[in-house]
Amino acid sequence: MATRRAFIKASGLSIFGASIMGNIPDYVFQAAVSQTANSPFQKQNTLVCIFQRGAMDGLMAVSPFNDPFLKQARPSLFIKPGTSGTGLIDLDGTFGLHPALKGFQGLFGQGRLAIVQGIGSPNATRSHFDAQDYMETGTPFRKGTDSGWLNRSLSNRKKTHVDTPFSAVSLTSALPRSLYGKEPAIAISNLQDFAIQLKGNPGAAQAASERLEDLYDQTAQGLLQHTGKDSFEAMSLLQKTDLKGYKPEAGVRYPNSALGNSLKQIAQLIKMEVGLEIGFAESNGWDTHFNQGTVAGVFARNLLDFNDSICAFWEDLGAFQDQVTVMSMTEFGRTVKQNGTGGTDHGRASCNFILGHNVVGGRVYGTVSPLAPENLEDGRDLKVTTDYRAVFAEVAGRQLGIDNISNIFPDWEGQYLGLMKR
Repeated sequence: MATRRAFIKASGLSIFGASIMGNIPDYVFQAAVSQTANSPFQKQNTLVCIFQRGAMDGLMAVSPFNDPFLKQARPSLFIKPGTSGTGLIDLDGTFGLHPALKGFQGLFGQGRLAIVQGIGSPNATRSHFDAQDYMETGTPFRKGTDSGWLNRSLSNRKKTHVDTPFSAVSLTSALPRSLYGKEPAIAISNLQDFAIQLKGNPGAAQAASERLEDLYDQTAQGLLQHTGKDSFEAMSLLQKTDLKGYKPEAGVRYPNSALGNSLKQIAQLIKMEVGLEIGFAESNGWDTHFNQGTVAGVFARNLLDFNDSICAFWEDLGAFQDQVTVMSMTEFGRTVKQNGTGGTDHGRASCNFILGHNVVGGRVYGTVSPLAPENLEDGRDLKVTTDYRAVFAEVAGRQLGIDNISNIFPDWEGQYLGLMKR
């Protein structure tokens, strides 16, 4: 039997639970979750964004290994190229992948994966909170922007279909800043919890659901109105789906991690054809101030999970790969020089990864000058040579069919890198 607490948690209404859900009678609540699922919708192009929170060390993930200054700056963190599984994976004679990204090597060689090195924000803040906020709103010099760039992307995409409650879904416990805005978006930490099943009297479902919807319609709180109605409709769509019985493509094994589980569920939604256009997931733990490690340690473990989760997701998509593009992001990078505790501190530029059939892959984009102190920002950091908005705008514009990109990033007037096919 579904519980009020589970409904509140699953539908993203926890901050309103005591004042709103506590006033709904049990029979109304139980019947409300028994709505009949709608039919599947047509296939959609989908953009899947993965936020690596904590500031990933891009110079360790994708290293300019021939740069003598990098080796000098990181005497115990530098990884040499090699073929034993413990050395950097040489991509092009200049850049090498961390050995934990072995799965990315094949995608890069197939021309499906592009890498941008030296990407970051024009705002030089080294505050995690501020940098993430600026990146997710897409306005790096403007605080208080009330919408996120992904939500604005939904508003400006080419619409050739009917919107569904699953147009934008974040597999997180709370809605990320990038999905704030007027377009419906929902946060679901677990699809199985979200799709609560009812064993009761289906005859009362319609009347009860109308009463519940009236409650949402009458509230003056816009956030509750969006969250409640969208969550309610989304739960109805999932009700008759055997989520627990989902089986990935043969041979695919997702890591049993937060990111692995999130991407597995995004794959489910894509295959269900419920109209998913934006999927969002998070990877945490990238704030490596101490004991960062090289081929082992916290960074390598995080990177292996990142690699294995994305590779499993991509393989699991099968025939749906044609309509999906995956893009990672992180708020900033790490210092070029290692610190005294075997780690790296808050820096400026990092790197990101873009995967898809519409990607001009097999290349490392961006500009990285020799890492001599005189070339570094403030004498310590890799300079930002690619504004993150140039990459986000090109990827989202191509994938979602956005013509007026100034509506997404109002203060940006830069150039694309040419990393997406036209």
